[in-house]
Amino acid sequence: MNVAVAGGGIVGLSIAWRLGQRGVPVTVFDKGPMGGEASWAGAGMLAPGGEILATSPIAGWALEARRMYPSYVRELEESSAARIDFQECGALDLAYSPEDWRALETRATHQAALGIPSEPLEPRDVLSLCPHIRTAGLIGARFYPGDAIVNPREIVAALCSICPKLGVSLVENHPVENLESLSSFDAVVVAAGAWSNRLGIGLPPVEPIKGHLIAYGQPLGKYRTILRHGHTYLLQRANGFLIAGSSEEHLGFDRSVDGQIVSDIAARAAFVVPSLAGEAPLESWTGLRPASDTPHIGAFGSGGRLFLAYGHYRNGILLAPLTARDLAAEISASFEKR
Repeated sequence: MNVAVAGGGIVGLSIAWRLGQRGVPVTVFDKGPMGGEASWAGAGMLAPGGEILATSPIAGWALEARRMYPSYVRELEESSAARIDFQECGALDLAYSPEDWRALETRATHQAALGIPSEPLEPRDVLSLCPHIRTAGLIGARFYPGDAIVNPREIVAALCSICPKLGVSLVENHPVENLESLSSFDAVVVAAGAWSNRLGIGLPPVEPIKGHLIAYGQPLGKYRTILRHGHTYLLQRANGFLIAGSSEEHLGFDRSVDGQIVSDIAARAAFVVPSLAGEAPLESWTGLRPASDTPHIGAFGSGGRLFLAYGHYRNGILLAPLTARDLAAEISASFEKR
């Protein structure tokens, strides 16, 4: 038996890794370098507190995946001898108006019922966690201790190091035009992100949602937690990069950087951290999130040969370990039944 994975992002590579651990021969195809699209572009926020607002199937998945992350990263580090930037740093959701505060309180009430903890903080406590934020008008914040960050580029690098040792073949710059081209494989996993439903007629729809991010060079360890205000977030990686985002644009597969949107994100970031107003971002870039009504994970159609792993939208980095665990188990079980 052998498996083809169409898409070499964090989801596809994690699935290949778990299958390789089971002794399954796997070939991963990507149209460019491994992890070169959404996995490269993503900020790496692992944040049920910032993303999960209501009861839904993805809420349970997100919480379980977050619980898996420490062991997932630890196993990757031990297997690859690489260091992965993973910070269980929590997140501050800031309120600068009564409306902000009421929205945070309402959201926190709903989230508590889902098992997402948070606690209210007075301004003095907020500033003790992050003294660099705007003080004028600060009413308070809610702190989400379970939110975290990871550098997805380092996860991809670790997976690319580990997979070949397990017999997984990584084929870069080899676009899969259609599923028929993979007919020689016993099973096929579609994990091509926003491009996934282009591979076959009848596959569940997915839409590319473009997002801009910017980054500043900052002293190491200056920001000890994620900062959020409305649709703006800031997080600092271990290498000092302070990443700010983001935007949502329905522009198809356009990857160009829009200077006006970059300026807007910079202005929003400077509202939260006033010292940024005097700095120009070191980098700006875009990525395409694979948006769907729900993530498509599992067997698809008749025959037991085709499996889907796409449509994670804003939570692909977070859901990767869970998707890989469940899909690898499902694929292995399907072979045992044959």
